[in-house]
Amino acid sequence: MKERQNTLALSIDGKPYRVPVGISVAAALSLCGGDHCRLSISRQPRAPFCGMGVCQECRVTINGLRRLACQTLCQSGMRIERSDDE
Repeated sequence: MKERQNTLALSIDGKPYRVPVGISVAAALSLCGGDHCRLSISRQPRAPFCGMGVCQECRVTINGLRRLACQTLCQSGMRIERSDDE
């Protein structure tokens, strides 16, 4: 039961996951087995690079809004979608 108290439920690309409380969306993506956030114009996977929001490589859609994964903390019920239309 303690494990559930220290985790929260969210979805990534429509699949349910439980992640530790207090981590960023970028960390959750990596933890759940796919650290890329989007595809480039040439369809190459792009992952967080700078970790502070400057490079913009970690753009994802969260609950219908574009956000930077490295600058957004996970919240219970979050719907995270990687972008394939860059």
